[in-house]
Amino acid sequence: MSHLEGRSVLVGITGGIACYKAAELVRSLRKAQAQVRVMMTRAACEFVTPLTFQTLSQKPVATDLFAPVSDWEIEHISLARGADVVVVAPATANVIGKVAHGIADDLVTTVIMATRAPVVFCPAMNVAMWENPIVQANIRRLAELGYRFVEPAEGDLACGEEGKGRLAEVERIVEAVAVALP
Repeated sequence: MSHLEGRSVLVGITGGIACYKAAELVRSLRKAQAQVRVMMTRAACEFVTPLTFQTLSQKPVATDLFAPVSDWEIEHISLARGADVVVVAPATANVIGKVAHGIADDLVTTVIMATRAPVVFCPAMNVAMWENPIVQANIRRLAELGYRFVEPAEGDLACGEEGKGRLAEVERIVEAVAVALP
């Protein structure tokens, strides 16, 4: 029996080129028998369509903070309450910075602010962004507050540079999600 079996994993996908790798993450979480829901920022929808994640998760994908409510459940509160763990993959410098400073202006950041579940960030960005002292300070601040991180890998980056910033391997992310579960 998998530690993830029957557990509710909410995957937040933000707008970086690595969001295509989140499809494999959703697939792997489902293979581990987790109940997977997906939420996406508007920018993430520019890279990969919600239909991809709806097909892989077999559940509707949340994309709009202001979508009409159904059954009188406010979606971001319902998502936040229903999660055993939240994983943000890829986590852009933008979303890390917003959460570090209490900014909740889209569905993903609002759900993160509203959840009591553990949150695992999986950063993915250009090496210069990763090394930026502001980004590193935001990561330290969030880590001090109890948020978890899966460090990015080193290698070729989408921008043509090489260095630290690639989304961690899916297996590492799945492990981190399992460890974060209460």
